[in-house]
Amino acid sequence: MLKKAGYILGSFLLMIHASYASLIVPITLVSGMKIGTVQLDDTIYGLLLTPKLHHLSAGMHGFAVTTYPSCSHDAQAAGGHWDPEETYLHRGPYRGSGHDGDLPVLMVNSNGRATLPLLAPRLKLSQVMGRSLVIVAGGDDYSDKSLKRPGSVIRIACGVVPYH
Repeated sequence: MLKKAGYILGSFLLMIHASYASLIVPITLVSGMKIGTVQLDDTIYGLLLTPKLHHLSAGMHGFAVTTYPSCSHDAQAAGGHWDPEETYLHRGPYRGSGHDGDLPVLMVNSNGRATLPLLAPRLKLSQVMGRSLVIVAGGDDYSDKSLKRPGSVIRIACGVVPYH
């Protein structure tokens, strides 16, 4: 019985440790209008991003961690997708050997709200602190060609990830 209680307590502590760090990132449209937040949580499975956003157009939107902590100049000052290994490849969040800043697409419902959590398995919170989260107008198919499509490079919203 005591062994079983120790196992349960250990499992509970592991679950607490699995999500030990959390940050809230305010997101604004490039026009300056505040549209909500994205909560970032470290988990044992990667970085969990939980958006609470509104006033976006319905559908899929590209979403990325960018190099610099700035949303000025219509979020262009945020730089490109964070790519510490300098792969110059846009492969998405689930395949290796590409930008580490590639995130799962952001799904926006017909009411203009995005609330569906996203998991970036190759990232940790410590890696994205001092960078920016950028949302683009169009969807993302995680190919280098998609970066050249209209809408895929039009940045519509941004938020700077603070240091903890």
